[in-house]
Amino acid sequence: MTLARQYCYLQSTLDKLNPDHMRFRTLITLSTLIITVIGLSAFMPQAPKKASNLKVLPKNISHEDLDKIMDGFKVALGVKCNFCHAASETDPKRLDFASDAKHEKEIARDMMRMTAKINKKYFHIKDADDTKAVLAVSCYTCHNGNAHPENK
Repeated sequence: MTLARQYCYLQSTLDKLNPDHMRFRTLITLSTLIITVIGLSAFMPQAPKKASNLKVLPKNISHEDLDKIMDGFKVALGVKCNFCHAASETDPKRLDFASDAKHEKEIARDMMRMTAKINKKYFHIKDADDTKAVLAVSCYTCHNGNAHPENK
């Protein structure tokens, strides 16, 4: 190694040990770490919010069970969530699941009560109110994938 190269190597090593240079590198490293953590947290699964304003379904229903029931309604009636759930007042692109603004939501509750009574009374299904019960009569029995059942 030539003397000039040794000098350059020694000088670059000393520059790396310079306190100002060390502070700058530390700042860059910490900033990169913080940005990475914040970025990754956006992709982390969030705990689902607890359902509120449940009047027919159990108050302690799991998010998974609630989703299954709502998916069943969508199939049975051939609708989307906004059929019963109103848009949020603060963000119209989102739904306000707790809101009772749409009359269809109360109709759905009445229909849930009705099918539970029919299943208990005529088919002797004791746990008709249970979210996991296999029902003889469900929304699909009459609706067949239509928002409004056909009158026959």
